[in-house]
Amino acid sequence: MYLSGSLKKVENTMSDTKNYITPQGWQRLKDELYDLVNRERPKIVEVVNWAANNGDRSENGDYIYGKRRLREIDRRIRFLTKRLEIAEVVNPAEREACEQVFFGATVDIMRENGTEQTVSIVGIDEADAVSGKISWISPLAKALMKARAGDEVLLHTPDGDEYIEINDVRYVAIE
Repeated sequence: MYLSGSLKKVENTMSDTKNYITPQGWQRLKDELYDLVNRERPKIVEVVNWAANNGDRSENGDYIYGKRRLREIDRRIRFLTKRLEIAEVVNPAEREACEQVFFGATVDIMRENGTEQTVSIVGIDEADAVSGKISWISPLAKALMKARAGDEVLLHTPDGDEYIEINDVRYVAIE
């Protein structure tokens, strides 16, 4: 019950925020929604119907698991539908050349410890730190916003403050 409430709080928070997203991220969400509605959900409905015809539902694992899975799928379908409805698709590849960091920018940075890193600022639903895609509402993205190549920005982290130098800003398609 606690986890369910936490998820609702996260979903409500996310729906209150603008949903900037790249075309690739939008397509991934749309593909996931299509797959859930047209492939996964019908399969689970079929299993639940079969299991319901097998008798006592209170001890029927296929029925109990299937109903639970249907609720999860329906919750995800509602979530994806809402996110796509409020999505504001921004294509960084079509953006005019700009020296400042905004949504969709791919930024080369130099960390205080001397490591270089490339990050792309993407939507909440498409963030993936391992591949260098950071959410536009993340602390790093917020620190970088509106800065230019050559600028040094201050990033507040739990471990303390860190200065980051911006080496390059470009707007290209984000895969």
